Amino acid sequence: MAVTNSTTRMKEKIELTQAVFEQLLDWLDADREVAGQKYEEIRRRLIKIFVCRGCIVPEELADRTINRVAGKVQEIAAGYVGNPALYFYGVAHKIFLEYLRKMPAPLPVLPSPPSEESEQRYGCLDQCVERLSAEHRDLILVYYGGEGRTKIDARKGLAQQLGIEANALWIRAHRIREALRKCMGECLARKKLPGSTFQDARSNGSSKGIS
Repeated sequence: MAVTNSTTRMKEKIELTQAVFEQLLDWLDADREVAGQKYEEIRRRLIKIFVCRGCIVPEELADRTINRVAGKVQEIAAGYVGNPALYFYGVAHKIFLEYLRKMPAPLPVLPSPPSEESEQRYGCLDQCVERLSAEHRDLILVYYGGEGRTKIDARKGLAQQLGIEANALWIRAHRIREALRKCMGECLARKKLPGSTFQDARSNGSSKGIS
């Protein structure tokens, strides 16, 4: 069954005991198939959150977040009220702070911990990114991901892979970014939320739009 394969793969990712992993799935949903789908969706969104904040190891941080939540499920599950995904995003914020503290650059001014509003914003971002073609989605994540030399090298490699000059790559990325910005604006307007910007991991607090 698909859920069996998915469960095996998930357990290998978080490297926890089976008992703790089973508790995590039970907390997400009583139906194991649905629980597996929710797990995968939460992990995908965590990766996108870390990518959008400029982290160079988004998958590692996503799995670290899941590890920490799984380790606390037994003590929080009974009294927790609301969407479990929001708890993951709150823990992800702490993981992000730890990630920044280990970096040599000064700590930036960070946004507030995820709330119901930020969850809706991430939902809009998810929808807009998913609407992109696979090629455009990969291009935009690579082009705006990373920091410093890592970002520069990634862009050079991307241009070489596509067989185009750096300026042509910038134009292509800019067009995709503008499409995302428009999509985000429309989505947030439908939800009656202001703006369509978020902050870069190393910004000094100024808004940078979709980047």
